Amino acid sequence: MLYSVKGELIHLEPNVAVICCGGVGFKCRITMNTARRLPKLGTEAMLFTMMDVREDAIELFGFAEHKELECFKQLLTVTGVGPKAAIAVLSELSPDQVALAAASGDHKAFTRAQGVGPKLAQRIVLEMKDKVAALTSSVGVAELPTGNAVGFGNAAEAVKALGVLGFSQSEAAAAVGKLDETMSVEELVRQALKLLAKR
Repeated sequence: MLYSVKGELIHLEPNVAVICCGGVGFKCRITMNTARRLPKLGTEAMLFTMMDVREDAIELFGFAEHKELECFKQLLTVTGVGPKAAIAVLSELSPDQVALAAASGDHKAFTRAQGVGPKLAQRIVLEMKDKVAALTSSVGVAELPTGNAVGFGNAAEAVKALGVLGFSQSEAAAAVGKLDETMSVEELVRQALKLLAKR
């Protein structure tokens, strides 16, 4: 419904930002990572948004970067993860770190988030891997870039992890295809992100 809000930042507190657009103040739930990226009060700010409508509440969630919004949406698809837990995860981990943790099976990284215990952290890793795998399940090796061809090992896992960040599978495969596929998944993702950042 609301893709983004842009206007004067009139209020800021932990996990909340209010942006005034056309005389209306939009209260957005935000991550600590987004809070750190916001400008000073009284200046113009823009957030990518998602509206959550429930029987007892309507909340607007705002993110400084589109890939953080996409990662938030991915986290919400995990069983047992609601908006509060997803915001907590993205307050502790960047989207890049979420992708790395999911790809490498590092469930302990998610337990750094407030309210996320070991069982939920393991479920996040398990389901994020599955959901990322769905993004590339229809792609065969022949359709991916040649050179350092992306197979079904570390390179394929890195492509899946990049999908969590909102990159298209063609973008992710092209970046990973330029790298040495014998590197670890974490290193492949890290190096691919550097390449993608230079676009």
